[in-house]
Amino acid sequence: MKIEINNLTKKYGTEVVFNDVSLNLEEVEAVALIGKSGSGKSTLLRLLSGIETFDKGSIFINDDIVGTREFKDKIGFVFQTGSLFPHKTVLDNIVLILEKIKGYTREEAIIKVEGLLEKFSLLEHKNKYPYMLSGGQQQRVSIVRSLAVDAELFFFDEPTSALDPVLTKEVLDMIKELRVLGKKFFIVTHEIAFAKKVADYVLFVEEGKIREQGGVEILESPTTDAFKGFLEQVL
Repeated sequence: MKIEINNLTKKYGTEVVFNDVSLNLEEVEAVALIGKSGSGKSTLLRLLSGIETFDKGSIFINDDIVGTREFKDKIGFVFQTGSLFPHKTVLDNIVLILEKIKGYTREEAIIKVEGLLEKFSLLEHKNKYPYMLSGGQQQRVSIVRSLAVDAELFFFDEPTSALDPVLTKEVLDMIKELRVLGKKFFIVTHEIAFAKKVADYVLFVEEGKIREQGGVEILESPTTDAFKGFLEQVL
């Protein structure tokens, strides 16, 4: 995966969140964005995914211009809490997307969705509504929904932040499986041990700046005082 950020500036009203940030990476597969709450890491994730617009600059991922329809058709985004339609069953939450966006017939969509649900041990829940699922199951269904539309690039915004340790493991195991399947992704996470296992590159964000970056080994040997302090707190 190739990532190019040029002179990125993002404001909320008069507050400048990012100011003239640039970044160039090549041949990365899974990028972990870490930092304190309010550091700007989730905002950066949303800018990278095209969910939010920026005020100045440009972002390219694999030479695609972030924010274009062509780019958005290639991505999947998993939020901190499930984003499933509450009035639809698990099956229909995913089938509906395939029908409306990909032009599948209902029969074709059901075959594909049931296959994915079975692969990730969720088929028994296909006729349940979101409120009948655990938080971990909802997150896993959200991931399956992105897989169903053949997303090439995944964005995870603290997908386990609202989960207990058991449910956290369910979701993280599924994300590890995505890595095995060759999917590329960005993940905002406080799970440092998990980041060490699945990421190959780390961005440490503080006060709207990328303070430290490098291969996953920097989690073992941070160089800046800010990064050292952060790791000491979370570990």
